[in-house]
Amino acid sequence: SRPRRIALERLGYRAAHAALRAWWLVRRPYTRGVKCILRDGERVLFVRHTYGRRHAWEIPGGGLRRGEAPEAAVRREMREELGIGLAELREAGQVEVTGSHKRTLLHCFEARPDAPRLRLAAAEIAEARWAPPDAPPRPLGPDAATLLERFVG
Repeated sequence: SRPRRIALERLGYRAAHAALRAWWLVRRPYTRGVKCILRDGERVLFVRHTYGRRHAWEIPGGGLRRGEAPEAAVRREMREELGIGLAELREAGQVEVTGSHKRTLLHCFEARPDAPRLRLAAAEIAEARWAPPDAPPRPLGPDAATLLERFVG
């Protein structure tokens, strides 16, 4: 059944994330990722993941695949996680974040969703919420706090 499949997929994400954390502890890697500040008027989209810091709200994004351009990665991640394309996509800048025993260079973008409805990847995204950037859902994850401070005026 669909609920059972989603529960198993969520367990898979959690197990994979735990394995990655162990790897990061040993290797202390330098990774690259993308984040997208999605805007709907004055509101910004925040997501809660089904793995990692599950209670914290973050800006949606993900990892860069080897050889993948940041713009292609952010479009892929938004399609996979939220079921949307991006309109008026523009690069906001880059920021380096640390945590979980690694450093990550985040390529940050800003865009509007090209569709009115989100289709969340239920195995990966527990919840999504639009909120004003000056009143985000709490608790706010560390990457989201950094991005709001740096790129959202």
